[in-house]
This record gives sequence, C-alpha cells and structure tokens, in this order.
Amino acid sequence: MAAFNYVAIPSYATPVESDPPAVPSERKEPRSAPKVVTSLPHSQPTQDPLRTSPTNATTPSGKSALGNLPGLLLASTLQLPANPPTANLRSSVSLLSTRDPLSVPTITVNFRRFIAKIGPVFWLQDRIEEVLMWRKGWKVTTLWMTVYAFLCYFPRLILLIPHAILLGVLVAGHPSRRPESSDDPDVILPPPKANAREGSAEWLAIIQAIQNLMGAFSDGYDAVFPLVPHLTYSTPYTTRILILTFVTFLLVLPLVPFIPLRPLFLVLGLLPFIITHPVSQRTLPVILAALPLRRLHTWVVRATDDDRLKDHHWQSQLREVELFENERWNIETAQWSKAALKASERVPWTRGRDGWSGLSTDGSGDVSSNLTFALEPGWAFVETEDWRADFEALWTESGSDDDGWVYTNDAWLDPHSAPLEDWRTTGGITRRRHWTRRIYFNLSRTT
Repeated sequence: MAAFNYVAIPSYATPVESDPPAVPSERKEPRSAPKVVTSLPHSQPTQDPLRTSPTNATTPSGKSALGNLPGLLLASTLQLPANPPTANLRSSVSLLSTRDPLSVPTITVNFRRFIAKIGPVFWLQDRIEEVLMWRKGWKVTTLWMTVYAFLCYFPRLILLIPHAILLGVLVAGHPSRRPESSDDPDVILPPPKANAREGSAEWLAIIQAIQNLMGAFSDGYDAVFPLVPHLTYSTPYTTRILILTFVTFLLVLPLVPFIPLRPLFLVLGLLPFIITHPVSQRTLPVILAALPLRRLHTWVVRATDDDRLKDHHWQSQLREVELFENERWNIETAQWSKAALKASERVPWTRGRDGWSGLSTDGSGDVSSNLTFALEPGWAFVETEDWRADFEALWTESGSDDDGWVYTNDAWLDPHSAPLEDWRTTGGITRRRHWTRRIYFNLSRTT
C-alpha cells in the first residue's frame, strides 16, 4: 500500500486494500442446451377396487396398554414448544378454545373423558344412518318419511318436537318393555352407567368411531377446499362469482313471495331418502355412466386452463406432451405401489405408450425424479397450468375407471376399465394412467 508523506494518518486508522488488478477474462466455453425441469404429476391416492375392507390394525393386548392408548397417541404426535402461546391478552372475555393453556396432560385427561362420554352421539349417528340408508327395513324409513311430510304441512308442530323426544326416551326405557323387570311399580331400576369402561369393547368401538369420523371429515375437507380459493380473491374467478351471485340475488328476490315453501322443503327433505334407496343405488350408477360427465369435466378443465393463458402463449404454437404413470398391485401390503414394479419391466414414469422409454435404474433417461424433459430447442412448458390426468382415456379402446386408470394383467396386456377376478388368482395385476401437459414455442429460448 503506498504511503503519503504529506498526510498525517491516525494510529487507529485501518488501511484499506486496493482492488486487485483485473484479470483478463478467459475464453468462454459454449453452453450446453438448458434442460427443462418440471414437477411430477400430483398422483392422489384413489380408492382401490381390490380392497374390500380396510386392514385391521393390531390391537395391543392387556388393559394397561389399551388404557394408556390416548396418552401414547397424543405424546407421540404432539410436539409442544417450550413456551406455548397464551390467550390474547387484549380480549377480556375468555373463549372456550383458549380457556385452558396447551398441555399434554390436560389433553390426555380430556381425551379420555371424551372417549368415555361420546358414545351416545355415535349411537345416534348410527341410528340416523340406518334410517337414511334403509338398513332397518322399508317400514321404519317410510315411517320417518311420513313424519317429516306431516311436519312440512303442519310446521307449527315443530314446537312439540322437544316433548316428543322426551316422551320417546321415557317410553323406550319404561320397565314394562323389559322382560326381566319386576311387575312391582315401586321397584326403581338402577341408573345407566355414565362412562364406558376403559379397555372394554364399547370403549374400543368409540375409538374406532372417532378414527372413522376423523377420516370422513378430512375427506370432506379435501373435497371442498379446492373451491375455497375462488371465494378468497386468490383466483381471477372471484370477481365473476361475486357479480353472478349479486345478479342472481336480485333476480330471485322478487320471486321469493311466490315460492311454495312447504312443497319445497318436502321435496328437499325426501330427496336424500330417494337417492339412498337400494333401487336408486343400483340404477343411478348406470344412468351416470351413460352421461358424458368425464368429457364435461375435461372440457371445464381445458376451458379453465385456456382462460389462464397469457398473450405470448396464444401468439405461439401449442403442443401436448404425454406421460404414463405405472403401478403394480402389492399382495403383501394390499395396495397399489410403484415400488412393487419388477426390475425387468417398465418404470414408474414413462413418456412412451410402450412403457419403456423413461427412467432407468441408474437414474438416467428422458424422465428423472424431477421429470427432466429433453424438449426441442425453443419449447417450454406452459407456466399457468400443471399436468392433467386423462379421465376419458381415449388412447385405449377399453376405457378407464373414474380416476383414469387402465388395468392390465401381469404382462401389461388385455386392458380393462376394472381388474378381472382371474387376475387375483394369478397374483399379477398392473395399471397405468395417462397424463398430458401443454408446451409452447418460446422464441427467447432459441437465442
């Protein structure tokens, strides 16, 4: 570093190094063609046609293990922070959801109490399901339909429903209805037990009901959640929905006084019973199968994708690339799996219909774990859309199931829309599904 004799430099000053001399740039090597990378199609788990009942979980033996089951489940799934968040101090009213602080012991105690006391709710749920699904016979279900029709034409009788429920409970538990009860009217029957005993059959049945209810609620949530973004201004369709809702509201408002409410509620209330009737359950699938619902679904998805295209997409040439998803039935786990594919057969994801052009065992090939396509120079994937499953399955004459799967034998031959019973005995069942995605010609990628 050069020193200046005519400048007084303080002792506490830190010298600053000068920039190194510029090094002449080396000769640039020619760049290889960039690879176009996209994510794999989102293959959602579907209902297995071969599975008749869910696999029974192994029940631990011993009352102690069963009694400690809620604590083990909660302790293994909950990872509480060192300082859990407390209730909002700005709110002077303590809500039910924030009444007690978060604690594993409290959750365990309340969960045990909940299991022991929620039994009547599931009992009522089973009785309603039996009546609605015609499982108690046509006489019982018809009786409830008649009661509902009577209430529709005399709606003021709804005020007497609490009295009718209380009378029904008292009549159902009357001593005369029990053959083992005494004829002495002064004999008082013992009260019913308040809680289900831990480890008993009733207690385990309640846990099974909670398990199935959580699964059903999650399935319903997953089915409805894709519609939520359209109502939260996360998509361009929210404004259209708002305008359509407002316009229809103004159109229906003058017609409200002329709508007959009693016949309307009568039809709406009896419609679920008609749909769940055994005859309807046999005929509705045949009627729905004859309707072009898959083609309508494909048309709606394509119209939605076209609406999201940008101007440079419309001004360029569009093509489609295809991909096939391959799976094999695993007898040991009773599930469809890509890991069950044999080493000498097709791989999980293939580009060609022959099922062989794709990812090899060492990771090379046209389709990798990130789905790297060697597209021609200048071509790119449309950024506003993703992979779409082919539910119509026009590429095969056999057709497909509702999720687009085409089932074949162990040698990937003899395609059908559903697995055959003969394939179960041979132990080899395979299936594949067709995926498509659009690409466009991008001039900026050629330069």
